[in-house]
Amino acid sequence: MNSPSWPAELTDGDIVLRPIKLRDQRAWREVNRRNRDWLRPWEATIPPPTPSGPVAHRPTYRQMVRHLRAEAHAGRMLPFVIEYQGRLVGQLTVAGITWGSMCSGHVGYWVDESVAGRGVMPTAVALAADHCFRTVGLHRLEVCIRPENRPSRRVVEKLGFREEGLRPRYLHIDGAWRDHLVYALTAEEVPEGLLTRWRRRRAEAERGNSPGTAPGGGPNAPGDVRNSSSDSPWNTA
Repeated sequence: MNSPSWPAELTDGDIVLRPIKLRDQRAWREVNRRNRDWLRPWEATIPPPTPSGPVAHRPTYRQMVRHLRAEAHAGRMLPFVIEYQGRLVGQLTVAGITWGSMCSGHVGYWVDESVAGRGVMPTAVALAADHCFRTVGLHRLEVCIRPENRPSRRVVEKLGFREEGLRPRYLHIDGAWRDHLVYALTAEEVPEGLLTRWRRRRAEAERGNSPGTAPGGGPNAPGDVRNSSSDSPWNTA
């Protein structure tokens, strides 16, 4: 049973976000296997253990899913898989959900290289953001991305997330502590909904008139890889 804030699915045309399931294992592993080289530079890794710290190991797929679903039912996370035209092509997680005076969460995602550049990831992020702002009741979402990861940065720039600054050596990615840029959006900034704004910008770009579209390409410019903001060893290989 899904919690009220963790819906059965969110959809826009061919793109579907739905809760991750144990039975997704075969499709999930197949997509990850094909995309090893595409995803590895942006993937979370486990740092060397400290003298007094625990020794951490990457989990199995089943351990990952059970952890994600337990966190979802506790109200701390919204873990989705992304489907495009009926097949699993990626993953999006809203993690670190905090209430009280903050009401915030952070978004992490990855997508199959074979569908990159088709607007899949911006649409998925917009669907998740609208759900978080309008149904869950969050006030702020952030996405943290390595400066070198231009495809992932284009996703949030196309959607109008604000760049807020650099977090030095923020996460352990691809074997080392890496700097990350912080992008953020609050509910007040998208009163019409993020998906509505994304559709409008996409239509403007298709007409050749795209104020506010990110530098480096229109909505279908190559992009949509993995960002790092909610990557962790729970994103198992």
